[in-house]
Amino acid sequence: MKKLLFVFGTRPEAIKMAPLIHECNKYPHELEVKICLTGQHREMLQQVMDFFEIRSDYNIDLMKPNQTLFDITASALKGIENVLNDCNPDVVLVQGDTTTAFAGALSAFYKQIKVAHVEAGLRSHNKYAPFPEEINRKMTGVITDFHFAPTPAAAHNLSLENIRENVFVTGNTVIDALLWAVQKVRGDKKFEENFRFLDFSKKIILVTGHRRENFGEPFENICDALAYLCETYKDIQIVYPVHLNPNVQEVVKRKLSGKQNIFLIAPLDYPNLVWLMDKSYFVITDSGGIQEEAPSLGKPVLVMRDVTERMEGVEAKTAMLVGTSKEKIITEASKLIDNMHAYETMSKAVNPYGTGNSAAEIVTILKSLEK
Repeated sequence: MKKLLFVFGTRPEAIKMAPLIHECNKYPHELEVKICLTGQHREMLQQVMDFFEIRSDYNIDLMKPNQTLFDITASALKGIENVLNDCNPDVVLVQGDTTTAFAGALSAFYKQIKVAHVEAGLRSHNKYAPFPEEINRKMTGVITDFHFAPTPAAAHNLSLENIRENVFVTGNTVIDALLWAVQKVRGDKKFEENFRFLDFSKKIILVTGHRRENFGEPFENICDALAYLCETYKDIQIVYPVHLNPNVQEVVKRKLSGKQNIFLIAPLDYPNLVWLMDKSYFVITDSGGIQEEAPSLGKPVLVMRDVTERMEGVEAKTAMLVGTSKEKIITEASKLIDNMHAYETMSKAVNPYGTGNSAAEIVTILKSLEK
């Protein structure tokens, strides 16, 4: 039997690992699955674990108030070392570009344990954007033994770094998770009750924004653009789940509180976010995962970043980079509201991140690997 240890610690990681864990559990005589949480996110992570009905075997619970990246990295390395000593897996699986992913890969390397990287090969080619994620995933790639790239472009990025062995193009497991979640939440009246403040005869625009590189003036510009859109278009509603980071909260509340047709709400758990995304007309975001998810629901995505490691969506016309320019956000959002042809060009474009069978493909590969 092959022993697999999943190491993750944030909500996005949990969402993308969940389909893979469930798929592995279909083969109990071939794969032994253990799960280690670092606790890089706490409450948000547990919500996803509960929703996907997953239980952890280890929890490092590393987060403490006012930690720096130095603290998080050091605590994760030491905590994962203890788990590896106890578990002694054949393969450690990490996902994406978090500090947890890098620490998990490095810990496995120190113990000479094989590393599998889910969502390998994403690159923005700017080491400070996103920060620290771009360097986390590059360093993880150097350590990794088995690279599960979501797209051919991601595999090509790896080849440019002379990583060409054991690279598999599998699609992104986030689509598996999304399709499973949509089936579960669609038609559930409790979600409609949660958003009873909305007028569903109006177009709903979902906004999410939290990236470090947008703190300060960029967030001021974003908020000014959102205020303009709601003043100009009376038949839209903007719903903005506001991240808890004080750098986000202060600007958003100062600029947008009390504005008509702008609803500033608390951060949403995954099921409510999926339900709202499904009901939205389009999405404005600086999130990575939503760039992958929303197109599977036919929702155009305006990306409030100057660069993205998910250029496949931009090239497929499911997403568009608008940066943090007030004028650019207004222009492109207005086009989606006013111009049905522009809207349908994006909403009907084919999502390049897969069709929902990525977990099955990855597990087939994992089962075939030699110990």
